[in-house]
Amino acid sequence: MSTLGYNDLRKGVVFDIDGAPYEVVEYAFVRMQQRKAVAQVKMKNLMTGKVVSRNFHQNESFEAADMERETIKFLYRAKGDSWFSEKNDPSKRFSVSEEVVGTAGNFLKQNTDVSAVFFNEKIIKIEVPIKVDLMVKDAPPGERGNTAQGGMKLAELETGAKVNVPLFVNTGDVVRINTDTGEYTERVEKN
Repeated sequence: MSTLGYNDLRKGVVFDIDGAPYEVVEYAFVRMQQRKAVAQVKMKNLMTGKVVSRNFHQNESFEAADMERETIKFLYRAKGDSWFSEKNDPSKRFSVSEEVVGTAGNFLKQNTDVSAVFFNEKIIKIEVPIKVDLMVKDAPPGERGNTAQGGMKLAELETGAKVNVPLFVNTGDVVRINTDTGEYTERVEKN
């Protein structure tokens, strides 16, 4: 592990404080009158998701977090857990709680490759592709003339997730979904 000084704290840097990994979200170098300079840092605990602010002084140092990434394969969801396997060996299965997978797990279909982030040999985060293409399993017919509010309707996707889509989207169409926001972005294929 490498040691980081307060000058090394930049946006995106991940370091270890008290056995927990933190990622720098915002960084500002501040020099107050007649005082030593400090680094004002907003950082996110990667295990809990909590964002905290803290000032670091010149004499402080930190350990770079020992993070590993591995590609794994999503298999299915059952009873509040998502089941995955090693990418090339489906017999080596393991479950990950929904809290770790997050809401983006609603848009995972079977055999999708995702990235698992490990800290101290434990999965702390599942990174899914930013955009996924999913088939619309059920979409009610659009109402004519209902375009004053942008013309949206609630549709169910093949994964069971429900999203708002434009009125022209029908059952059987393939749509692209942004997994960060959970919103429709475009229709990829018309039924």
